[in-house]
Amino acid sequence: MGKDKIRRFAAVKTYANFFEPVIGETYHMKGKWNSAYFKNDNPIVLELGCGKGEYSVGLAKHFPHKNFIGVDIKGSRMYIGATEALENNLQNVAFCRTKIDFINDAFAENEVDEIWLTFSDPQPKKPNKRLTSPPFIERYKKLLKPRGIVHLKTDSDLLFEYTEEEIKSKKYECLELTWDLYHELPENLDAVTKEIFHIKTHYEQLFTAKGSIIKYCKFKIH
Repeated sequence: MGKDKIRRFAAVKTYANFFEPVIGETYHMKGKWNSAYFKNDNPIVLELGCGKGEYSVGLAKHFPHKNFIGVDIKGSRMYIGATEALENNLQNVAFCRTKIDFINDAFAENEVDEIWLTFSDPQPKKPNKRLTSPPFIERYKKLLKPRGIVHLKTDSDLLFEYTEEEIKSKKYECLELTWDLYHELPENLDAVTKEIFHIKTHYEQLFTAKGSIIKYCKFKIH
């Protein structure tokens, strides 16, 4: 780990909006995120594999009456989003450093309303490690409320095709699906929703600069 990464990781560990469960152990915040941190009963939205946290912070700015938690294993990356959140006094966003494999140790049954998967690793050789594969969907089922929503935004044809097949074969309720997000946005979308879709993570900026087409879907798994 480079010196700057070490510095950022050390700094973010001191932030009030940064949490670090011990992997494999039940976290003390499980079931208490609203009461103990956010101090309200607003819906909780997770961004899994949040990287630098651009989407978590962007969503928090647009939806002050929802609570957002970015989840990733790279604390030095989350430093960027966590710092921006503090500098902008965003009280409705936090960051949690853990592996998504252990997400149920940090969040209780029916504690979460929505999940965002933004530019997840398509895992070409490990289908069961894809964040829309059955092992992960089973984890989401435990923490999502009965009508909770999963969003996927990706540049990967492999991951998107796989997810589309999973939606069909497992009979999830598909609410929206497009292979070309920015050219197929419904005309009746309100301005806020359009702006949300145009929040670009670090990786999306890299992908779109190379000409990649961005795909999007949202579905319910219960």
